[in-house]
Amino acid sequence: MKFAEVGDIIEFKNGLRGLVEKVNENSVIVDLTIMPNYRDLDLEEKTVVNHKRYKIIKSKDDSE
Repeated sequence: MKFAEVGDIIEFKNGLRGLVEKVNENSVIVDLTIMPNYRDLDLEEKTVVNHKRYKIIKSKDDSE
């Protein structure tokens, strides 16, 4: 499995998406405020996600 890198967008836990801010040994720290419906979901701004529990949606290296 390829681990996410800083700047990647990942998806986890039933469709939540976040921007990877830090990569740890077993997890990543993501910023959830990139989601358009962030305020409606009543979530914290950041969360920790285990490497086994996400998929990379957009790599920071992908061109638009």
